[in-house]
Amino acid sequence: MLDSIIVGLGLAGAAAAFKLEQEGKRFHVFDPGRLNASKVAGGVMNPVILKRFTLAWKSNEQLETARIFYREMEQYLQTSFLSPVEIYRKFASVQEQNNWFEAADNHQLSPFLDTRLHKKVGNGISGSFSFGKVNHTARVQTQVMLSALENKWRSEGKLSQESFRYEDLQLTENGVQYKDLTARNIIFCEGFGVLHNPYFKGIPMIGNKGEYLIIEAPDLQLEVMVKAGVFISPTGNGRFVVGATYNNQDKTMQPTLQAREELEKKLSELLEVPYQVVDQIAGIRPTTIDRRPLVGQHPVYPRIFISNGFGSRGVLTAPMATAALLDLMDHGTPVPLEMDVSRFHKRIRKALGF
Repeated sequence: MLDSIIVGLGLAGAAAAFKLEQEGKRFHVFDPGRLNASKVAGGVMNPVILKRFTLAWKSNEQLETARIFYREMEQYLQTSFLSPVEIYRKFASVQEQNNWFEAADNHQLSPFLDTRLHKKVGNGISGSFSFGKVNHTARVQTQVMLSALENKWRSEGKLSQESFRYEDLQLTENGVQYKDLTARNIIFCEGFGVLHNPYFKGIPMIGNKGEYLIIEAPDLQLEVMVKAGVFISPTGNGRFVVGATYNNQDKTMQPTLQAREELEKKLSELLEVPYQVVDQIAGIRPTTIDRRPLVGQHPVYPRIFISNGFGSRGVLTAPMATAALLDLMDHGTPVPLEMDVSRFHKRIRKALGF
């Protein structure tokens, strides 16, 4: 018997499966292999919300947990995908500079906000009011990581690249059965796709579509990430990722002209060199009405668990949320209330007719 069946191999599913692997437990993952939000994510581990100069939710705790987690995964895969990255916030005014310095006086923010003004971060980037540097930041190449996990687990018979059929799931006294597999538990890590899950009707998943541009700018000499209305990040060979948009109305996976125009408008205010758009990518971030993760046990079926709702900071949130999920499954340790799916149990029960 398996310990767990995992549905979905985005950040949530990958983190859950890897933790089970570390603990010597048996699992099987089902994922259709389509492009998902995790694969197109920027993968930035940045604890600071750069629009308001505040710390993201539990970011201190998440950052340290995430660094250790991804280093261990790199060793497991014998692949590099985590690297330090310098992030600079472009100031639009003296007032923004002052707000930065004021935030840096906060003892929680001070380790992350460099109080030196940087006049220039590269050739081709405008910066009349200088830049502020964020310390202790890193980047996870999510597509590299997830592709490596897919290849390894598929070769070991731990991954089936196919869609999960809910109608074939049977709940038993001792666990669950799916086709010819039996397991003690099942963990749904489907991202925005959870809206199609019949066991989680009523879940308050909003979803937030994000679109990115890939540009080519040979004259842009930039080796750091810059935040200035948009993020621009070098990927090598004169190419850069530019993003991202936020749209909670459009739930399609197709890139849009509206998003391209929005990003190009902001890009034109930032760059002083020509560029060419070579690609556009879209994905839907799994976001909830209170912008907190959905982690925990089903209110009716105790063998069903969920790990979801990580939003735009999935690389930071996934390791900590997964640790809480496995502590619940293994030891009955309550999930921290802010991320516990139990806060929506009434909605789920009502939608299911209980």
